[in-house]
Amino acid sequence: MSTPTSRGPWEDTDIDPLILAAMRGLPEDFADFPRLYQDELAPKLQAQEAERLAAARSAVRWTWIGVGVAALGALLGFLVFRVPQLAIVAGVIGFAVHGAGRGPLNQIGKRAKRLIVEPVAAQFNLLFDADPGPQSSVVDLHAAGLIPTWDRAVYEDRLDGTRNGVDFLFFETHLEERRRTTDSRGRTRTRWVTVFKGQCLRFEFHKAFQGRTLVLRDAGMLNVFRGVNGLQQVKLESNVFEKAFQVFSDDQVEARFLLTPDLMQRLIDLEKVFHGGKLRCAFQDGELLIAVEGGDLFEPGSMFTPLDNPDRVRELLDDFAAIFNLIDSFADPEQLKRIRPKEGGD
Repeated sequence: MSTPTSRGPWEDTDIDPLILAAMRGLPEDFADFPRLYQDELAPKLQAQEAERLAAARSAVRWTWIGVGVAALGALLGFLVFRVPQLAIVAGVIGFAVHGAGRGPLNQIGKRAKRLIVEPVAAQFNLLFDADPGPQSSVVDLHAAGLIPTWDRAVYEDRLDGTRNGVDFLFFETHLEERRRTTDSRGRTRTRWVTVFKGQCLRFEFHKAFQGRTLVLRDAGMLNVFRGVNGLQQVKLESNVFEKAFQVFSDDQVEARFLLTPDLMQRLIDLEKVFHGGKLRCAFQDGELLIAVEGGDLFEPGSMFTPLDNPDRVRELLDDFAAIFNLIDSFADPEQLKRIRPKEGGD
């Protein structure tokens, strides 16, 4: 189900043409945003521009210093003292100098993110938290078989509220597992391995169901779930879908009732929407839980370009549109007809 495209205020001649060009093609929900951006967001971003320029120049300067330290260490370590470890230490120091130099620029990026995202969320009566802390829903996604076990986690960009009559929760997480190895001398080495990095979403599904159905994208995980908790593999009529996903359920009839041909096609298309992969979802306890491995959403973009660049805001609006399109893809079609006025109607 595609979201209707915004006609936008294209006749408003007092809006900067560059803003209109950047916003064109957004869903119709965003028709007011060229005006919002010009009148409210752009002035706030412009007020931060002098600080951004100074921080960008400082970051470049410290990067060159870091490169110089690493180069000097390599020269002395390999050519003068013949001590390779010196080059390694210098490289580490140079990288640390580079990272420290970008600190102020990163802080400006975080402020710019809030300046843009929070007003957008408010326009849709949603709550946004860039640093929400631990999310209890991740435990439910793990129990559903959508994400593996982990030892440490980072959570960000929680968005929750109601979309077209559907209460939803969205957040991003990076999960890592601690792995230890021991060499022949008995020395133990610990390393952290990413086991999941992407987006998580949960909302009430519009069809009533009693069982549990699991849809997996990654064939490499199949052995983990085969036969677990009484789930059996479900054979579906769509050969295209079965090439992309594997379905397990404790109720074969109900699984086919939930996974209509239209819904199966939406699942195939969803990875493209989030520019990610390994999408998996679970129908259980009246809810639909979704996890997809993808790049970070709601990021402000490069801090080496002007903060008030309309393209920066457009990218963030595209992230909102991706989430809205995901929810709308699974919403009750009849409910959407009641909430959305007919196109071209009053």
